[in-house]
Amino acid sequence: MLYLASQSPRRRQLLEQIGIAFEAVNVDVPEVRSPDESPVHYVSRVARDKARAGMAGLPADAIVLSADTEVVLDDEVFGKPADAADATAMLKRLSGRTHETISVVWAVQGTRAESEVCVSRVRFASLSDDDIAAYVASGEPFGRAGAYAIQGRGATLIEHLEGSFTGVMGLPVYETARLLRRFGVRPG
Repeated sequence: MLYLASQSPRRRQLLEQIGIAFEAVNVDVPEVRSPDESPVHYVSRVARDKARAGMAGLPADAIVLSADTEVVLDDEVFGKPADAADATAMLKRLSGRTHETISVVWAVQGTRAESEVCVSRVRFASLSDDDIAAYVASGEPFGRAGAYAIQGRGATLIEHLEGSFTGVMGLPVYETARLLRRFGVRPG
């Protein structure tokens, strides 16, 4: 049986979209980057910690899938905005610039643990203060890494994407399917 260690409705939707049967388990893992930790290592560690936390209380043969996605600009990891001022500051920094979105997916079964990494490059259009204020007022930036949702209104902010649309959403479908196949789980 496959379990998804995530509270993200987007991750659940993407797994359902590709025909993967799963049960969701809620996990609560601290997301704090160490000062000397690279962005990729940080995202990978958080995703791995989620998978391991998801194993608690499950059968030994259970497969637990987890993911983490973060926005990175100038080696700074942009998590979820704390409030409107934080969302506004993030969007101002991203405006007219290209950033990376790093998604790491882990699958864990017993002592076996494997991962896939997906790095996408996203270029934002130059945004006016009014553009940013209207987007923040929509409420969409909250609960989203980097204060935007590519699958929603945030798509209007993006001038160019190089990489995985679903990776920027929070679960790179291609990499996830490739990882799950190695564990004997195939998309439907």
